[in-house]
Amino acid sequence: MNVMKKFISYYRPYKKIFILDMICAFTISIIDLAFPQILNYLNKTLYLDTKEAIMNSLLYLFIGLLILYIVRALCRYYVNGQGHIMGARMESDMRQDLFNHYEKLSFSYYDQNNTGEMMSKLVSDLFDISEFAHHGPENLFISLLKICGSFILLAMIHIPLTLILLAVTMVMLVFSYHQNKRMQETFSDNRKKIAGVNARLQDSLAGIRVVKSFANEDLEREKFYQSNQRFLKSKENNYKIMGSFYGFNNFFQGLLYIVILVAGAYFVADGSLAPTALATYALYINIFVAPIEILVEFTEMFQKGFSGFKRFLEVIETEPTIVDAPNAVDLTDVTGVIDYQHVTFAYQADEPVLEDINFHIEAGKNIALVGPSGGGKTTICSLLPRFYDVNQGSVMIDGKDVRDLSLYSLRKAIGIVQQDVYLFTGTIKENIAYGKPKASDEEIIEAAKKANIHEFILSLPQGYDTFVGERGTRLSGGQKQRISIARVFLKDPKILILDEATSALDNESERHIQKSLEALAKNRTTVTIAHRLSTIQNADEIIVISENGLAERGDHESLMKLNGVYAKYYLMQFEGLDFDRQTNAMLYSDS
Repeated sequence: MNVMKKFISYYRPYKKIFILDMICAFTISIIDLAFPQILNYLNKTLYLDTKEAIMNSLLYLFIGLLILYIVRALCRYYVNGQGHIMGARMESDMRQDLFNHYEKLSFSYYDQNNTGEMMSKLVSDLFDISEFAHHGPENLFISLLKICGSFILLAMIHIPLTLILLAVTMVMLVFSYHQNKRMQETFSDNRKKIAGVNARLQDSLAGIRVVKSFANEDLEREKFYQSNQRFLKSKENNYKIMGSFYGFNNFFQGLLYIVILVAGAYFVADGSLAPTALATYALYINIFVAPIEILVEFTEMFQKGFSGFKRFLEVIETEPTIVDAPNAVDLTDVTGVIDYQHVTFAYQADEPVLEDINFHIEAGKNIALVGPSGGGKTTICSLLPRFYDVNQGSVMIDGKDVRDLSLYSLRKAIGIVQQDVYLFTGTIKENIAYGKPKASDEEIIEAAKKANIHEFILSLPQGYDTFVGERGTRLSGGQKQRISIARVFLKDPKILILDEATSALDNESERHIQKSLEALAKNRTTVTIAHRLSTIQNADEIIVISENGLAERGDHESLMKLNGVYAKYYLMQFEGLDFDRQTNAMLYSDS
């Protein structure tokens, strides 16, 4: 019932359309129920009158019935037209709500869920919900009205025959109820399996360059084949149950006709039922049976829509772990002073990545984090814009705990340049403007100039309107990186995080990018994660992160004189000192 209440809430904006849709559906049902009664009435009155009386009444009869069926046609037009539009709007509302909620969810949700499955919930699940949203209430209302109405009229004709009809119908309903539960399970399984197909497809296409570089097309075909076969098996099971469901229901409908013909003949012979009354009864049987067929189809539609809506609610009811505090304030007049105080953090229930981390960064200073992979450098930076929350301790900006700041103002104050640059499908201009969506062309060009990418953009046939391709595939790594730097220039944050921004580039590209980054870091508090130690020699302070926390800190000269972890790490890169992994591990653990 809780699920249904939430589903019904989506009708609220379209209440007027829904009510008019139901009125039209009611009118259609009444006209359908009225026709056998009109025929029965004419059989008892007009058709027993004189030829002249019948001929004089034909025009009026024609006009009356014509008006009746014009009204029915208009009602059917509204039900099929506006009713479907209402369903499409509800689907659109749900899709927008789902997308909006995806945007709210924290990184931890995306760490655990596949993009393809999320897309399946956004697209294919909601299509079935749309069909159910429109046809469900209408079909249920029309069917129940016709069944109840025809049953009352049948009882008025002959009660014993109607009771026999009721007995067969009850057996049919009991069977349908049990089959219904089996269908719900198979439809739910269908949803999961098609999500698996979408996940496999998304994974393979997103990594198509890796697939081809390893010549693993056959491996990907096999993996997709397995997912596809699991979905096929689920559909086969579903259709087997549907087949038995429809087959037996069809049998029961045929049984209704058999029982009525045999029992009706008995009552005609008995003298308790007139042959003309049996003919009218047979007309109503068709009206009684037709909505039962619709209800059977409604059952399939309901199960598809209901299982899809439940999957929709699973996401909608997932609370983001990172939200604004009730008394959150905006971060204003940012100077860029950063403090990590006794910070401990672990992903989910894993071992802590960081334990009791403490350091202070003055405003405008350039700080570098170095150390082996897995030490927690990126995690430290992810805590600053609250991509994750600390388990213990606090992260402060200008003396304010980031958990007490509004997420919007916090993240607006921080610019991030990552190693893995993501460019959106669109033009170079649109990608640079992502840093400031309402930026003028002059501002975009100025940002590009600062990032040393303006001349390259002008050399392209379409300049700033050049389409970059999916994820920027038409551009080199260095070009993409400079566009991402231009994006941050346009954002103009007071705090900058450079997460291995040059590690994937060649030496030539690195030199160009390094100049852009130095310009970007000017007058900003900058935290740089670097594996290439040549890029951070001029940092105001270098913090060495090991598996045991903060190992060393100081500028390049002082750390080299210390001859500790940083010095050995530096010499390994620039003098080619070679030592085994075990020695390396001991080195870090000793420190």
